[in-house]
Amino acid sequence: MKANESLSPLTQNSKQKSNNKTNIEFDVINALYDISSLINTTEDPHLALEFIIDKLMDLLPANSASISLIRIESNLLEIEVSKGLPKAVTQHSMPLGIGITGRVALNGVAINCPDVSTEARYLSISKKVKSEMAVPLKEQGVITGVINIDSYDRNAFSKADLKVLTLLANEAGKVVSKIWLVKQLKTKADQLQALIGLSQKMITKLKLEEVLETIANEGRSILNGHLAAIYLFDENDKKLSLSILTGKKGRINHRETLNLDESSLGYAFNKNKQVEVTDILKTEESHFISLQNRAKLRSMICTPITFEDKVIGLFNIYTDKIRLFNNDEKLILETLASMGAVTIQNTLLYSKVFSTEEHLRKNEKLTTLGILSAEIAHEIRNPLTVIKLLFDAMGLSFGDDDPRTKDISIISEKLKQLESIVSRVLDFGKNDKEIKSNVFINELIEDVGQLVRLKLAQSNIELSYSLPSKELAINASKGQLQQVFLNLIINATEAMPHGGKIRFEIDEKDDNCIIQISDTGTGIPKNIHTQIFDSFLSAKEHGTGLGLSIVKRILRSHNGDIELINSSKKGTVFSVKLPLEKEAY
Repeated sequence: MKANESLSPLTQNSKQKSNNKTNIEFDVINALYDISSLINTTEDPHLALEFIIDKLMDLLPANSASISLIRIESNLLEIEVSKGLPKAVTQHSMPLGIGITGRVALNGVAINCPDVSTEARYLSISKKVKSEMAVPLKEQGVITGVINIDSYDRNAFSKADLKVLTLLANEAGKVVSKIWLVKQLKTKADQLQALIGLSQKMITKLKLEEVLETIANEGRSILNGHLAAIYLFDENDKKLSLSILTGKKGRINHRETLNLDESSLGYAFNKNKQVEVTDILKTEESHFISLQNRAKLRSMICTPITFEDKVIGLFNIYTDKIRLFNNDEKLILETLASMGAVTIQNTLLYSKVFSTEEHLRKNEKLTTLGILSAEIAHEIRNPLTVIKLLFDAMGLSFGDDDPRTKDISIISEKLKQLESIVSRVLDFGKNDKEIKSNVFINELIEDVGQLVRLKLAQSNIELSYSLPSKELAINASKGQLQQVFLNLIINATEAMPHGGKIRFEIDEKDDNCIIQISDTGTGIPKNIHTQIFDSFLSAKEHGTGLGLSIVKRILRSHNGDIELINSSKKGTVFSVKLPLEKEAY
């Protein structure tokens, strides 16, 4: 045939088909190359899947496409990326075996459906779709998802198109698998770096609350959890107590205690075993009920915090979506719990050392005070003896109706009490041989009021009583109990620099005499409420911090006690309890 001779129509069609076939093959090869190159161009599996969707849409006669992945924790198909589908459709999950996509995911066999209206098991996602192809996406022979191609025309896809889609899906599965692997390795590296950073952070923490908050925040962040909680075991109550709860916005103010037979937390504690709850809503978890509903918590993993084979607490991570924690994540939680256990024990040990040191300081002060007191008592005894002798020699005497008669009696009694105190200080360490006798509480309180009447009048303070009609007697040292109530009245007076009221209310309860002392003063600082009976603790500028400590010691030596009922800017209330002398009533 000459060069200028034209081709017959049949020959031209044959050549055109050959060229089209060559072009398609070329496009397929380019698509395969581009997909295989993804491993070098991106580390994000989601971006890789979006790129694959675009390539498929360009290569095949499709109007929409999607890639669905099988979620291991729920065994459902969820659309990961799509193009041309309604947004509402992409948010739905699909069980395996349902519809064309579900059948491919379950059986692993590619399907070309030329007319979806004739397929009884077809699950419609768009009324426009008339034909569909679906092929499995595999990772090392395991089905991980499905690639779908849809068309608005019937018989849109040929057998060759199905082969092309299968070929591209096989390559896509390999590439995405490698990208997932790279991402997992990077995630593990980040998690390892986070663990190293956490260990460095915890070294600097000395307070238990700071340690717990650091562990919870870091654990929640590393595992991308919604909430994190740490429970510690209370040896006294034998219960789990929530010590810290944190979320993405910081600490959450929530408190609760759990018995060891409640929920999966008790099981994890008793068995010293990590427990995972995939769907909280399908269980009978008895903790965080209100918080579960509010925060929409779905999954939980609970890890025991163990120190020397003994469970001391639990570390929990919660998610707001159904999630199955993998083995690496479980191992990270166990590592965090182990690090936390050591740090918690170190913090508690530091706290004990600090407390012991404070105790030693107090003992040192008490020893010094004892020596100083003995020296002072020795110096006081001589002039006190002279005063007592001179007072007795004066022979003062007044009429029975003269109030000075009562004053002389009190002065004489107080001189004897001072002499007794000096002797006790000098005999410190010996058995207390002071004689106790029956003391009528009404008379004792009235005598104390007599002693301070002038000071109260000068301070514009009103003293009132609510005394029982029946005489209540206690076996006690009258002088020491007077010292108790004098201390309490003086403290109340100092809290009312501009005047006020002090009231004594006496009652009988369970063979005890209850004396309640209230004032209208400025109150005791809240931060020292639990320590006010400790030695050398004082909120006063010139206070010694011994007054209430001595009061407590005296009352306990009488088998009694004192308690702070309440204290605020409106006043303070103390309650004194002393056992009644049974023979007196």
